[in-house]
Amino acid sequence: MVDKSEKFEWLVRLGYVSRAILYAVLGLIALTSASQMKRGTEGIFAAVENFALGQFVLWVMVLGLCAYALFRLASTFFDIENNGSDAKGWAKRIGHAGSAIGHFALAWTAYKFATGPNSGGGGARDAAAGLMSLTFGPSLLGLLGIAFGVTALFQLKKAISGAFMHRIGAGAPSATRWLGGLGYGARAVVYGVIGWSLVKVGFLAAGTGEVKTLGDAVASLADDGAVFTITALGLLLFGLFSLVLARYRIIPELDLDRKVPAFRA
Repeated sequence: MVDKSEKFEWLVRLGYVSRAILYAVLGLIALTSASQMKRGTEGIFAAVENFALGQFVLWVMVLGLCAYALFRLASTFFDIENNGSDAKGWAKRIGHAGSAIGHFALAWTAYKFATGPNSGGGGARDAAAGLMSLTFGPSLLGLLGIAFGVTALFQLKKAISGAFMHRIGAGAPSATRWLGGLGYGARAVVYGVIGWSLVKVGFLAAGTGEVKTLGDAVASLADDGAVFTITALGLLLFGLFSLVLARYRIIPELDLDRKVPAFRA
């Protein structure tokens, strides 16, 4: 009989597969059809929708992205990866919270496309506009931007240090280190752009049209030549890296009585 922890692990692995599809498609679109990037993140899901079995793939992505977001929430609130409760540990956990919110938003966009052809719409800017209407909405958006900024810094640190390899089991391909390094570096750039857009809207009174999603962040680099190309290639490689993680990532057990995961034991 499959226990809860094993079910949780398989859902998280499905999340990594969904993430692999997302970033691989994003990188390919950016490299081969930059004009489609004007649609932002919706352009990614529109491309998936046109695949063979596209609707099925979209539903898999909805489930997987939600599962990955829940994994990051568990990392934030239950510290299942044993990051600790000191300043550094909480910085990582807050970064995971930002990642969770971002992946829930991606899952929602995938859901909108999965429920009918070309039904995507609304999205991050509408959500931001709704949040801005609340008393503490601007501050929440600004704080979310800071969370994305913190996540970007940790992505860059991972890229340089290769610390992510501690969480990958034996038998992973020899190219895993450089795939992850280039991929995390590209994600650091994109997360930094997203974080800054949220800070501008939340704290600097910019309009909600400034809010950038994953696709928008890449599209905003289109005029930067080499930076755009390198980032797009890095995101494609991050998709391949996510496939490796789907197989070899060490997933901590969802058991609050056993909080030290294998890679920290």
